[in-house]
Amino acid sequence: MFAPDRLTLGIFLPLRFYEGDMTVLAGQADLVKQIDRQEFAAVWVRDVPLYAPSFGDAGQVFDPFTYLAFLAAQTKKVALATGSAIFSLRHPIDLAKASSTIDQLSGGRLVLGIASGDRPVEFPAYGLEHGERGTRFAQAVEYFRQLMRPGHLEIDSPLGRFNRAELLPKPAAGAIPLIVTSSSGQSLPWIAEHSDGWLTYPDATHTSMGPQRLAEKIRAWRTLIPDGGFRPHMTNEWLDLSDDPDHPRTPLRNGYVLRTGRKGLIALLEEWQAAGVNHAALGIQFSQRPAAEVLEELAKEVLPLFPSHPGPAALPAAW
Repeated sequence: MFAPDRLTLGIFLPLRFYEGDMTVLAGQADLVKQIDRQEFAAVWVRDVPLYAPSFGDAGQVFDPFTYLAFLAAQTKKVALATGSAIFSLRHPIDLAKASSTIDQLSGGRLVLGIASGDRPVEFPAYGLEHGERGTRFAQAVEYFRQLMRPGHLEIDSPLGRFNRAELLPKPAAGAIPLIVTSSSGQSLPWIAEHSDGWLTYPDATHTSMGPQRLAEKIRAWRTLIPDGGFRPHMTNEWLDLSDDPDHPRTPLRNGYVLRTGRKGLIALLEEWQAAGVNHAALGIQFSQRPAAEVLEELAKEVLPLFPSHPGPAALPAAW
């Protein structure tokens, strides 16, 4: 997914927006297999425990960890990413157990986008205070990272404590990248110090001013990274890809969706790459065209300009 000064492409699931009928997701796994064969860098799933119609978005409906385990068995190369797992709602042990399991089952292909949560209905449902989500998020990240360490552990956290026990399995490659989403209730210096990468909203996508502002944000974050080393930045856009390649970049739904032809999309991706973005996750739920048709055009006309990196081969996973 990631290399300095380069941008790769991923696809957000679901490929069609849930509006009360689960059959809209029928056949999606076959298209994910196609995404894998077409060599997109990643597929992304969201973590939405409860669907609140007032919020207007059910995510990809399935539990993200269960679904990624299912997709791991359907694919061979594509990275499996959460965008994003809600670390302030779920206990770190459960997060670590599910994540390490998927990472082992997939041969080391899991990338965890993580967040503090933005849906107020979910926090009282879990018996938690919405206003404390930033604090819980930071505590969960620290606890999760401790659980990844080898050998018997002693952990004393506000979220739990134990003595001389070990989390199994460990990740296939020894660690799972944690990609902080937006601020997640943290300061920019905290994100620079504690994250393995940063996922932010893209700003405006129909004008070059949005990528320019995004570039300033990315530069400010990277100057704070303690060792000055490379850490990737990611962004995303919900896309309605026109069959007219020259269709101009046009914001829809108050800027939530971008309608454009492929030439406008390529121009946007080039601007993001110049801004320092290393991976773009595209959601096609709102596209007017069939999902398979959109994926085919992206794979044929756009992906060759932003190819996935070879990377290490997936580790053996003959479970």
